[in-house]
Amino acid sequence: MTFGLAFWHRLVVVVFFTVAGLVLAADVLAPLSVALLLFVLLTAIIDRIGKIDIGGRQVPGWLAHVLGIALVLFGLLGILSILSNQAGDVAAALPRYEERFASIASRVIALVGDTNYAAAQSALSDLNIADFASGLLSSAGTFLSAFFLVLLYIPFMMLERGPMRAKIELASPDEGFSANLRRVLRSISLSLQRYMGIKTSVSLLTGMGSYAIMRPVGLDFAETWAVLAFALNFIPTIGSIMAVALPSLVALVQFETFTPFLIIVAGCGGVQFVVGNILEPSLTGRSLNLSPLMVVLALTFWTAIWGITGAWLSVPITVCALIVMSHIPATQSLAILMSGDGKLLQSTSEDADNQPGKPLHQTGAAPTPAQGE
Repeated sequence: MTFGLAFWHRLVVVVFFTVAGLVLAADVLAPLSVALLLFVLLTAIIDRIGKIDIGGRQVPGWLAHVLGIALVLFGLLGILSILSNQAGDVAAALPRYEERFASIASRVIALVGDTNYAAAQSALSDLNIADFASGLLSSAGTFLSAFFLVLLYIPFMMLERGPMRAKIELASPDEGFSANLRRVLRSISLSLQRYMGIKTSVSLLTGMGSYAIMRPVGLDFAETWAVLAFALNFIPTIGSIMAVALPSLVALVQFETFTPFLIIVAGCGGVQFVVGNILEPSLTGRSLNLSPLMVVLALTFWTAIWGITGAWLSVPITVCALIVMSHIPATQSLAILMSGDGKLLQSTSEDADNQPGKPLHQTGAAPTPAQGE
């Protein structure tokens, strides 16, 4: 009993200092984590370009690197250009939106009757859209301010990509540990590359589909809301809701009629539903295999730790933790509880790109070879 209490005391202390360290070092760790994800996306693009067959010959490595880096930089700079060009216009339009929203809300509140009107009016007076939107813009500005730090990390990560493999071999105490470490890193790399590749593609489709709905309606700052739809799609569950709610509220206060509001709610909501519930699951398959409850818990925890950046990183960090724990016998049971169906996948071939390996554990049966997706 004494040993058990001592263990739990140590566990609480470790968890406390770990969380405290994550919070205190957020300004360093959050940009570094974003840089790691962009590095994973960049390597996935480079590897994919390098496999393109042109006239019986593959694209040279140096050209694949140039094209991959140019593609990622072009995308990032395009997003920054849209946000920076329209940020001032959005801030200038906030007072007009607030006045229009107050007018609409007052008419709606009047429908509840004289009894509840005073209480509702008091609650409405406490709602300051300008302050709320300014807070969102401030959070976005803080995130964008770390962009240059992220760009500083990525070139050094690219330089370390090759030498790191040799250094892992030299640093490993024995051959078995080295092989297991390579297997873990390989599984993490393949899972994250697949996640980032698929998530970026479907998020791009979400942003383009939302823009195709908002632009013909004449919604103000449609480009900004499309970029936000792209970025928010990386945030589980709540991101899709926010991607529909924000432009819908703008449509509600911008137009005199409810028709544009209904079009954007139905159109953008339909895009989110098709992409999130039909297209993305069919592409992702079992490559992530996270429990829905674990996704929500991870989203809550990392949002509390790192804010919007933590929400964006919650799924990749949890995937990494799941893979690491699935390779450690002492934590495989916990990894099974975190997984979606209790089956943990492990890559068994160094050359099996984007292919899951055999299950590490299969509840109720002995391990069997995995079938292709």
